[in-house]
Amino acid sequence: YNHISGYETHCKPIRTGISPECIKCLEEVECLSQSGKLFDAVQRINTCMEAYECTCVEEPRQGLLLKDPEKFLAKELPSMTNEQKLTLESMYDMRGDILSKLGANKRAVLDYKSALTINPESEQIKRKKQKLEDELGATAKHSDGRVPCTVLTGFLGSGKTTLLNRILTANHGKRIAVIENEFGEVGIDNGLLAGGFLSKEEDFIEMNNGCICCTVRGDLIAGLKTLCKNARKSNQPLDAVIIETTGLADPAPVAQTFFADPFVQSQYYLDGFLTLVDAHHIIQRLDEEKPVGVVNEAVSQIAFADRILLNKCDLVHGTALDEVEKRISMINQAVPIQRTTNSEVPMDYILGIQAFSLDRIMDIDNAFLSDVADAQHDESVTSVGIHVNGEVYQKTFNEWIALLLMERGADIFRTKGILAVKGMAEKYVSHSIHMIFEGSPQKAWQPGEKRECKIVFIGKNLNREELTTGFMKCMVAEQSD
Repeated sequence: YNHISGYETHCKPIRTGISPECIKCLEEVECLSQSGKLFDAVQRINTCMEAYECTCVEEPRQGLLLKDPEKFLAKELPSMTNEQKLTLESMYDMRGDILSKLGANKRAVLDYKSALTINPESEQIKRKKQKLEDELGATAKHSDGRVPCTVLTGFLGSGKTTLLNRILTANHGKRIAVIENEFGEVGIDNGLLAGGFLSKEEDFIEMNNGCICCTVRGDLIAGLKTLCKNARKSNQPLDAVIIETTGLADPAPVAQTFFADPFVQSQYYLDGFLTLVDAHHIIQRLDEEKPVGVVNEAVSQIAFADRILLNKCDLVHGTALDEVEKRISMINQAVPIQRTTNSEVPMDYILGIQAFSLDRIMDIDNAFLSDVADAQHDESVTSVGIHVNGEVYQKTFNEWIALLLMERGADIFRTKGILAVKGMAEKYVSHSIHMIFEGSPQKAWQPGEKRECKIVFIGKNLNREELTTGFMKCMVAEQSD
């Protein structure tokens, strides 16, 4: 027997006959795994196995070695050399170890089973496979001291911020931190959040310089590290973290973050993806044609969901709601669906659910643990933000926004604003989704607080000059002394 360097700790003797190239690959994988870089380790061994498939068969079968190992082995195993068998057994064994550490027990069992198909006499692999099968059969779950993270997804205007406010103000006794990500260049949502009695200012992190699934993924990691540092410094541990994504976020790269960074993986775990669905507009979103290579975010958000809130049911008739649920089930057959209005939902439906399953995600997307790549967004969707000091005339603003949405509502996916209105003591909060608009007074302006207006538009074919000029005509002219 020869031993791969660093492999002895697992007592995995590898017999002679493995090529130097494969030994080097397995050494690299083991080094990454030992240092806790499990995401990098699984990427490396995936790459090795894909390359190995090309060398051990005359006609590579489109990645079946990873996608469908049972089919691959049934076809290729009889003609493989002993060296090829030994190498592949080692790769499946190591990949199973890494996946089990990541929590993908179901997929790890499949890799162990594949290794045993090659070498049915391996008692060590049999024991590991049996151990995982026993764990899969157990119903109890535990977080081993890590903080659960819930990811709120849903297309623009589905009700994410409304739900987040309900969570923060509910009497659940949990100290919850929030990471808020906005697509627009002007931050609005942070001003709409009402901190709960167990939340503090240091438990809010806002990211509005890009989309969480691509340009600011590093900021998400930094934000999670900051929350952990703040909790330790104050000696007040967090009970949960909620991450509200932009309405245009692809959930896959967000989920990858929890496996790609060793520190994040050691301190947090994904409790579940909660997707809000706008019952009134979702069919339109699902049927939208996207450019080649661009993901349909609404489809991805539903596919990744561990729970779905079918929101705004008061705007849709019963038969139409049934049709919406059918469309959702066509994308994610097993997901629980809760019909809601104004994002009202029992807290035990969305918090502490321990519903995220890496195995389920890998069933959806076999390449989920492949190299991390930035999500490709529809470049025709942009935002225009306006942030000015002063007040607006409410009548003028309402007339302008009503005409704008009537003429351009098909292209304007979402507007959000917090406005200072002349003669109004409260902040005027406005929302729109396509042609549906609502506005109402909310929290009062505080003494000494600067009266200002912030509004953001998100959609297609937006004309910055036209929107800015139109809004400025609603402003109260400055009075000279």
